[in-house]
Amino acid sequence: MKYRNFIILTIIVLLSSCAPVLSPDMMGRGSHNIRFSDLRTDPANYRGRLYILGGVIVNTTITMEGSLIEAVYVPVDSRGYLGNVDISHGRFLALYRGRELLDPLIFREKREITLAGEFAGTRSGKIGEMEYVYPFFEIREIYLWEEQVKEYYSPYPYYPYYPSWYYYQPWRHDPWYGPWRR
Repeated sequence: MKYRNFIILTIIVLLSSCAPVLSPDMMGRGSHNIRFSDLRTDPANYRGRLYILGGVIVNTTITMEGSLIEAVYVPVDSRGYLGNVDISHGRFLALYRGRELLDPLIFREKREITLAGEFAGTRSGKIGEMEYVYPFFEIREIYLWEEQVKEYYSPYPYYPYYPSWYYYQPWRHDPWYGPWRR
């Protein structure tokens, strides 16, 4: 009896570790491969389609329409996990018209997201001083990834104070230690 419960629990844990980040319905209906150049050149042909997007948030603003997220696009795999975030594939805008708002303090710059969004067209805007045409999506479902905390590790517990043996270097007092040593 104990082994049977252990096996069932192990199977549940293993299956849940491979679960998609968004609902299975959204993941099944949405398309994962997006070329922003196609969306910009012929937006009418792609309007109304559901896409699964990953991104790194650049800015979140609250508008009369809802919460508007500007993000750098990151490709996702079939489960919604983000790919390489070091390569820029362009930017997009995503609007959330839910009952609650996406707080800009939580959905702040450099946070990673995965979302299911319906393509609604393009919007023009600026990145710095350059004009840019953003693909525009309406969010159906969104997942905010946990922040990656980079820990600093010091080999000495009280940096910059080093242990006493660090400062004692008897070879420095050797008369033959220096540039004339071969």
